[in-house]
Amino acid sequence: MRVHHLQHDSAEGLGSLEDWFRGRGAGVRTSALHRGDALPALADLDWLVVMGGPMSVNDVGRYPWLLEETRFIADAIAAGRTVLGVCLGSQLVAAALGARVYRAPDREVGWFPVERTPEGASHRLGAALPERFLAFQWHEDTFDLPTGAVSLARSAACANQAFAVGDRVLAVQFHPEMKLDGARALIDAFGDELRPARYVQTAVEMLEDPERFARGNHMMASLLDRIVR
Repeated sequence: MRVHHLQHDSAEGLGSLEDWFRGRGAGVRTSALHRGDALPALADLDWLVVMGGPMSVNDVGRYPWLLEETRFIADAIAAGRTVLGVCLGSQLVAAALGARVYRAPDREVGWFPVERTPEGASHRLGAALPERFLAFQWHEDTFDLPTGAVSLARSAACANQAFAVGDRVLAVQFHPEMKLDGARALIDAFGDELRPARYVQTAVEMLEDPERFARGNHMMASLLDRIVR
């Protein structure tokens, strides 16, 4: 299994995804796009993992490489590669599939309830999600559901929390891969964004229950297990 990770900020890594890939003997390479790394060749990867970052999909004036990245994701999907997008990555996957990405009515930062959709309950990947669960969030954009995609999860603040296209394309707006140290890194890097709001928690609230991260990591592993079956 050859995995390629597209990174957008040094504060956001693979989290528990790296443990899952390493545990299965996968080779994992990274393109740090924010540092000017080149995109890989499609022939050199089986999985494309697109992670989070502080920018918007629409910030192409400031980050012109976002356009090339979005086209590359679309090419990977068309070529039948397994594609996983998390947070910004989910928005990039949506954009690559022709959906609109835009500012959400509310920012979500912290732990908030998410529920599986009825469509998700009957989907092979969506069935790995609990009917209701707490998810770690850190985003201010959202997206429309791409044509041909199946909605897997939603929340009060964000109608599209996860979707799948077939069994090999999965986009997740929340962060099931997040570990406690990863959350601390985000708070250290972007703590100035924690202005009081309806769906914004304090740093103390986000870190007070480490077991929440372990439960999210288990859910992430269950989703990945279903992809490889």
